[in-house]
Amino acid sequence: MKQTSTTKTPVISDDDAPKLTQADFDGARMRVAGRDANRAQWQTAVRARVGKLRVNIMLDAPIVEHFKALAGNRGYQTLINDSLRRVIETGHLEADLRRVIREELSH
Repeated sequence: MKQTSTTKTPVISDDDAPKLTQADFDGARMRVAGRDANRAQWQTAVRARVGKLRVNIMLDAPIVEHFKALAGNRGYQTLINDSLRRVIETGHLEADLRRVIREELSH
């Protein structure tokens, strides 16, 4: 049996983390594959890695306000993206279940 660690790791909350300033971001270095990169190279690498695509869509104001309220300090766009992903996954699950049930009933 693998022995578990007895090291006590302190719990760190968001309040414990230092606040980042614009100076912190201005002094940041962008790196791709361990090498310094300019902003365009970095953005290209990030988009390629996470498979994100920048699009412009129009959303109803109440929808945006709802997700902003849910998000708090987090990104509301991430919540919208996660919600859309769940709808897609649920739709596939529903279609798959219907197909399996139809196949089973036909036997």
